[in-house]
Amino acid sequence: MPRLIRIMALVLLTSVMAAAAKAEEKPLFELGLVGGGGYLPDYPAAGQNHFNGIVLPFAVYRGKFFRADDKGLRGRLVHNPDFELDVSLSGSLDADSDKNDARRGMPDLDHLAELGPRAQWTVARAARWAKVDLELPLRAVFSTDFSSVEHQGFLIEPQLAYQHANIFHSGVKLKLGLSVIFADKDLQSYFYQVEPRFATASRPAYDAQGGYLGSRLRLSLLRPFGKRLKLFAAADVNSHSGAANEDSPLFREKLTYGAGLGLIWSFYHSDRTVNE
Repeated sequence: MPRLIRIMALVLLTSVMAAAAKAEEKPLFELGLVGGGGYLPDYPAAGQNHFNGIVLPFAVYRGKFFRADDKGLRGRLVHNPDFELDVSLSGSLDADSDKNDARRGMPDLDHLAELGPRAQWTVARAARWAKVDLELPLRAVFSTDFSSVEHQGFLIEPQLAYQHANIFHSGVKLKLGLSVIFADKDLQSYFYQVEPRFATASRPAYDAQGGYLGSRLRLSLLRPFGKRLKLFAAADVNSHSGAANEDSPLFREKLTYGAGLGLIWSFYHSDRTVNE
């Protein structure tokens, strides 16, 4: 989503990573804890990174239609080996504007939630464990401080991703994805608009525009240690060159990066299993 790196924290820290390419028996339901941290940009094209960490409970449910898994909380409408259509929910963490030089004195960026349809096509299978997917999510974005909820706009993020479920026969799962992000005026304004009341000598008023937000290259790795413990790592490089709001005083860097590391511990598995 538009908060390119922050979404990594929430998605990685509130879900269990991808299943292996081959079919295998897995618990229908799991409970556990996931924790980790990373060095992350404050928002897209921010001029500053901060260390952020979180520990959260998680639940996995591998139902035929309703699922809570590596792709978030979703309703799977269509599913076959080469195509999937679902309605999914995702989100990202908030940001403290007082810790960011460009936004100091402005409202904080609240927690964000995304909801909408996502289509995924498998366009090539390179080997038994490897494949290339084309993903197309279209989502509405909402912000909340847990006292109210506001609609902030829409985004679309086409992604081409290479996935390998057993790299070098080590049990490590790898995903390398390249995506481009487009957002409407409302969502771009959430990050880049400067209202006259927040203007300063170094931060003039600015009216944000919809359009291209940026591109992202993301590498993620997952290493299982038995059936209950997993180590994950992820790194992003984000390009905002040519973005619709390069002229905003809140737009500080054309190239940003981030990295995160954490552990997933599944302490409860249901006796009932499903074939994944």
